[in-house]
Amino acid sequence: MSTTQSERLRELLEPLVRSQGLDLEEIALDSVGRKRVLRVVVDSDSGADLDAVADVSRALSAKLDETDAMGQGAYDLEVGTPGAERALTEHRHYVRATERLVKFQLHEDGELVARILAVDEDGLDVEVPGVKGRKATTRRLAFADIAKARVQVEFNRKDKKDMKEEEEA
Repeated sequence: MSTTQSERLRELLEPLVRSQGLDLEEIALDSVGRKRVLRVVVDSDSGADLDAVADVSRALSAKLDETDAMGQGAYDLEVGTPGAERALTEHRHYVRATERLVKFQLHEDGELVARILAVDEDGLDVEVPGVKGRKATTRRLAFADIAKARVQVEFNRKDKKDMKEEEEA
């Protein structure tokens, strides 16, 4: 998608997404065969449930239909959330990923998998899991040291209640 079209779509759609209590995370326009597909990714601090996504999808569809932002050709509109393994690119993404396991690609020190404990304006405090019987350690990461970060899926993660019950046993 051209930068001007991307910027134009963002300027058109972002106020509408914000009015629904969500953040506009991404816009992508792709060609799939003869069809064009406009993908819009939304999120919020508390997440975006199915009803919120459906509501914003209807609002975006109506707005796009009343303007010429997509031109005269047919297109499909897909509205969704970032998904489980989302990339962290904004400060708010790190805040939302607090207590999640994240794979960091660092500018100098290679890769690091750690759980985000706290986030402030300069960086984050993380807990690096212990390996082979060792205890977990904490570490400070400055945002400037992070090249990429992506949330990891945890299938067998215990929630706080389960961990507290184990400690008490």
